[in-house]
Amino acid sequence: MRVVIQRVKESKVKVNEKIIGSIRNGLLILLGIEESDAMDDIDWLSNKILNMRVFSDKNGLMNLSVLDIKGELLIVSQFTLHASTKKGNRPSFIKAAKPDIAIPLYEKFITKIKEYNLKVETGEFGADMKVSLINDGPVTIIIDSKNKE
Repeated sequence: MRVVIQRVKESKVKVNEKIIGSIRNGLLILLGIEESDAMDDIDWLSNKILNMRVFSDKNGLMNLSVLDIKGELLIVSQFTLHASTKKGNRPSFIKAAKPDIAIPLYEKFITKIKEYNLKVETGEFGADMKVSLINDGPVTIIIDSKNKE
């Protein structure tokens, strides 16, 4: 699994001009799932995201996690995170999981994050989504569960 995490003041996702998910003060998580991902990727990644200290403490240092601040999360599926640009100019998405694998893993990831009793909103898997955000900082971090970085 590969994620792009953005610390946000607010974020929302629209499908057909209707807001289907909206958060304030938390993390926008763009989630890409590949064929070889499994439950151990979900466990490792959710723990890493929820405990990552990217929010400022009273001294302005990034010492607090989304759990510490009781922040909100917006999770949006994004298969394009597994794009390969090695050959030519058209990205290849061959490593991205097909919906029969990706949808159950996406739903399990959401369920795992919800176990922590934070507000969790989502996009719509496979839909043409319009995602907007006000990036805070900006703070943007990329994590890959296969590389553990």
